[in-house]
Amino acid sequence: MIDERWSRSAANLKSSAEFWSLRIADDRSEDHTVRNDVAQPFATVRDRGALLTAWCGAGAGYAATADLSEAGLQAALDLASARARAAAAVSLIDHRHAPRPGVSGSYVSPNADTVLPERGEWIDRLAVECAAAAVDARIVERTAAIRITHSDQLYLTSDGVRIEQRFRYLLPQMTVVAHADGDTQVRRLGGYESLLAQGGMEILARYGYAGSGARLADEALQLLAAPNCPSGLRDLLLMPDQMMLQIHESIGHPLELDRILGDERNFAGSSFVTPDMFGSYRYGSSLLNVTFDPSEREEAASYGFDDEGAQARKQYLIRDGVLERPLGGTLSQQRAQLPGVANSRASNWNRAPIDRMANLNIEAGESTFEDMIADIERGILMRTNTSWSIDDRRNKFQFGCEFGQLIENGKLTQVVKRPNYRGVSASFWRSLKAVGNETTRETYGTPLCGKGEPAQIIHVGHASPACVFADIDVFGGA
Repeated sequence: MIDERWSRSAANLKSSAEFWSLRIADDRSEDHTVRNDVAQPFATVRDRGALLTAWCGAGAGYAATADLSEAGLQAALDLASARARAAAAVSLIDHRHAPRPGVSGSYVSPNADTVLPERGEWIDRLAVECAAAAVDARIVERTAAIRITHSDQLYLTSDGVRIEQRFRYLLPQMTVVAHADGDTQVRRLGGYESLLAQGGMEILARYGYAGSGARLADEALQLLAAPNCPSGLRDLLLMPDQMMLQIHESIGHPLELDRILGDERNFAGSSFVTPDMFGSYRYGSSLLNVTFDPSEREEAASYGFDDEGAQARKQYLIRDGVLERPLGGTLSQQRAQLPGVANSRASNWNRAPIDRMANLNIEAGESTFEDMIADIERGILMRTNTSWSIDDRRNKFQFGCEFGQLIENGKLTQVVKRPNYRGVSASFWRSLKAVGNETTRETYGTPLCGKGEPAQIIHVGHASPACVFADIDVFGGA
């Protein structure tokens, strides 16, 4: 719950700044893990503090503090104001004309107040899946885990805006490793830390956690017996747990507006996208519709307001294949004179918000899974990311998956291991030839998106149906 002592501490703050804001974040997390039938040590973390932002003339300044007393917050505000005055002469953005947040409100994760199991029950649940995976001597490692995170955030401004947001995230994980004759195969439920979602126990049911241990063990053994993925041009059917990575790397990062403007060039790279492309550039086939949607409340990066107080709503980034708008918050929008979205986000209380992905989704199409398979003469299905490589302009890429299955004459046939594919973002999405309907659509999320100097690791969400791409360069591992 939001601690009202924070509000009382902030009530008497004073500054010569024309505008100032206070953002307090209180994060608590706990990890429960069973590995090879042994409960691992309990891990818990709490992190709490505040970021003060001040605008003086054209300049802006920031200061963070873990001291949430009135004196501690006032000292940070004084420092932020001094930095804003010092920056006024060299600021890229004239903050005298910058938009200020004007709407108060709140947001709460779905089922945020439902009771979750105690540690003993969590360990029992995880132990069941871990034990169920021990189906064969070739299964050499089994890990079941759950991470629970609560985050309470309060945003206040000198103009009287008050925003309260309370989040609860669950991150279930299940990993099975099989080994024989020098070959090691890994199967993960959804991929590495990719099942992050907001809510309660319903998250485990959504991802089929019950029974996942035995299911993944069976698939890992299938991979041990499978041949390597063949090489050549094939139609590629990507399942949603791999579409997550494809969206993230070849749509999400290229569309971040600060990256397009060059701010990330020295760290995370730039983008093949340029400001003049918006409104006319054909990013994908006419089947491609991509939205920024923080309103799907169970998704990992849903929220009511971003970390600069902008109210969030669903907006199209790509419509019918044409690029419409970038992922840029209010300050980047002012700087670039382009429309954007409410995506100024910070990873923690001691980081300033920057342009980030949130929920970046592909809208469902009309094809059933059966129809997509039936329409492929020579293709391959891939699921679950295991490796990724993309250039610093987010254009040329090479991605690998854990599990592949050939499609021949409209039927799923041979399982293959180490399936990989490569392409170029600027043309890959134009090869999109089928988009699955709602029955194929799944939602994933990760806490591991990195960007910024100093570095910020943040959670993002991606929902997507299964999708088919024509004539993609597919290859196998050694």
